[in-house]
Amino acid sequence: MKFGFFFLNNPMKEIHITTTFEVFQSVADLSENIQALMQQAIETRKKAYAPYSHFRVGAAILLDNGKIVLGSNQENAAYPSGLCAERVAIYQAGAIYPDVRMLTIAITAASDSNPTLSPIPPCGSCRQSIAEYEFKQDTPIEIYFMGESGEVYKSNSINNLLPLSFNKTSL
Repeated sequence: MKFGFFFLNNPMKEIHITTTFEVFQSVADLSENIQALMQQAIETRKKAYAPYSHFRVGAAILLDNGKIVLGSNQENAAYPSGLCAERVAIYQAGAIYPDVRMLTIAITAASDSNPTLSPIPPCGSCRQSIAEYEFKQDTPIEIYFMGESGEVYKSNSINNLLPLSFNKTSL
């Protein structure tokens, strides 16, 4: 038995999506205020509760009222009940300061067993959560992310990390 397919006037087209990141060689190359924000993320990372993965993440969010909200990953033996550092921080900011814009998020990740020398971006769930708040406030949130040391990547918006995002306009 043979199957054959042919299409007349194929309507397929391609979409090309380009993302752009700024790359800094180290935290020392960041502006002083971003260095300070990343340092808070680093200190918060050290307080992560990660007895299962031994992978610690810290996040620090600068709000437009000058406040900084921190978060570290919180694991739980009943997977997936834990929560990532980015969502701990972003949900806390949304709960305490619901009408305050988030300007910048600094994220750092480190493993207890292997060096993390490359920038570690937010996971998919965290990207979606950041997108929700960026869409809600209708202004981009700068995202800086790194491993435990080494290069730091900067994204001017979650759209670089999550193109074609899903939001309330999709519902």
